[in-house]
Amino acid sequence: MSKRDYYEVLGCTRTASDTELKSAFRKLAMKFHPDRNPDDADAEHKFKEVSEAYEALRDPQKRAAYDQFGHAAFDGTGGMHGFGNDFASSMSSIFDDLFGDFMGGGRGRGRGGRQRGADLRYNMEITLEEAYAGKAAEIKVPTSVTCETCSGSGARPGSSPVQCGTCAGIGRVRAAQGFFSIERTCPICQGRGEVIEDPCRDCGGAGRVARERHLSINIPSGVEDGTRIRLAGEGEAGPQASAAGDLYIFLSVRPHEIFQRDGADLFCRVPISITTAALGGELEVPTLDGGRSKVKVPAGTQSGKQFRLKSKGMPVLRSPQHGDLYIQTMVETPVNLSRRQRELLEEFEKASSEQTNPESSGFFSKVKEFWDDLSG
Repeated sequence: MSKRDYYEVLGCTRTASDTELKSAFRKLAMKFHPDRNPDDADAEHKFKEVSEAYEALRDPQKRAAYDQFGHAAFDGTGGMHGFGNDFASSMSSIFDDLFGDFMGGGRGRGRGGRQRGADLRYNMEITLEEAYAGKAAEIKVPTSVTCETCSGSGARPGSSPVQCGTCAGIGRVRAAQGFFSIERTCPICQGRGEVIEDPCRDCGGAGRVARERHLSINIPSGVEDGTRIRLAGEGEAGPQASAAGDLYIFLSVRPHEIFQRDGADLFCRVPISITTAALGGELEVPTLDGGRSKVKVPAGTQSGKQFRLKSKGMPVLRSPQHGDLYIQTMVETPVNLSRRQRELLEEFEKASSEQTNPESSGFFSKVKEFWDDLSG
């Protein structure tokens, strides 16, 4: 039996925010919790299913892997539950999310229960030309940085944190929840195992202060709309010298006035005159790298005809290959005709025959046969 899509299990869309995923998980976990559904095998299965889905999607890296590869991203992790070999650890972690707000738990904790800094998101819009060539950019990110006065410890210079008396320095305490005995983050020291009796005046004991950071980033050529770039350790500083979060840059590519993109291929619609379409000619078309290419238009070209310019499309991300550029002709009907132009067209119409208009002649012959069949 194949697994259901994780987003479907949680009842969320693929664009759902972390908050929406967390809210959906809480609702379903409460509904199917074994304490509320004793001896109900179906509820137990659904509880494990939503727990597995949330465990995969709550982590940005796991979610990105799942979005790209689906369930294949977790092949080999062992068992139908998708938590790997440390099922108890995974359940403890997601129960922190489920009960964290009223039990003192929380997300984003590293080894030993120490809370890491929050991940940050930065939205950046670039042009199609910048997506083609790549770009080096400077960005400003409002965030929290390590306090320089206390070096991130949170304690006033000359003093030190002391061991937490609630958890005896372990950072975790146990709590009973129905049939489960859950190990959760200590609500007093927030998992650090230490408390600050004499806090730093500049950061108030948090070990971090609000600042605007200036970062240099390199956007590789070939990126697409929706590409996400992860900068490890460039997110919010963790409290009291704990690990920093990550910065995720989400790219959006501005629509172009001339070119439309489909993967690595580019499309360009070029209007041509009725005489060029009928008699043939040559077009000079632009390419996204700033160059020009010539396209020969054969006589009798119809509207919608495509011409392929090989390797004139977008570069493929992290590859030497390029897509193709497709030129699509649009035969333009002349407007605002002068009297002489109208007379010439009327003469041309009188001189036209089935040989000069084979498609329309063939179409209306079929229409006549259709009407004859109906009347007969």
